[in-house]
Order: sequence, then structure tokens, then C-alpha cells
Amino acid sequence: MRLLLDTHIILWSSAKPDNLTQGIKDELENDSNELWFSPISIWEIILLAEKRRIAIGSDIVQAVRDILHTIPMKEAAINSEVAIQSRNVNLPHQDPADRFLAATANVYELTLVTADARIIDADAVPVLPAI
Repeated sequence: MRLLLDTHIILWSSAKPDNLTQGIKDELENDSNELWFSPISIWEIILLAEKRRIAIGSDIVQAVRDILHTIPMKEAAINSEVAIQSRNVNLPHQDPADRFLAATANVYELTLVTADARIIDADAVPVLPAI
């Protein structure tokens, strides 16, 4: 499978693996799966750290780089089609990060790994529920 990790899945994988179910851990460790991230998740991690909603260390940029080196992921670049689809994706809310992640999954034909019930229940994108 080609898996796009939601922001919280990236954070849990690097700092709180006990938050992940065993099934999700198995999928993330399965060498036949490709792990992907969106730059939107990096943006979101930095914002959360700046607002002190998460603690990732005093050097936020270095902490983000460390996360990217710890988890073997490919980058799904934001392009014009992702931007267009972010406005067309059928989510029940307007959270820009969620909309970009869902659009990225659709455009790149990835399965979004998430514990966000709003995305799981929306049926707007292929999802591997992390709950």
C-alpha cells in the first residue's frame, strides 16, 4: 500500500508510538508499504510547536528535520491539482490542513492513515483508520 501519514500519525510514530494500534504499527513497519508525507504536515507541526500545543524541542526546525530523517517517507509535493482538489474534497469542515491532506491522498492515489473521525466518516478519501 501507498500510505500518506496524517500529521498526528507522524508525530505519534516519532514520539508516542504507544498511541498507535498494533495494526497501524505493523503497516508502518511493513517494507512492502510506501510511506508518504505532505509538506502541509510539516507546516502544521511547526505551527503546533510555535503555539506550544506540542513540545518537540527548543529547536523546532531541527526537530522537524530529525522526524523526517527518522521515518522513511517520500514527499508528496503540493501542486496545482492538490490545491484545486483541496477545495473540492468532500469534508464536513474547512480545516485547511485536513483538506490539503485529503486532496493529496486523492491526487497521488494514496491511502490516508488517520485517527481523525471527521475524515474517516466523511468517506472523501481512501483511509486506513488508526483507531
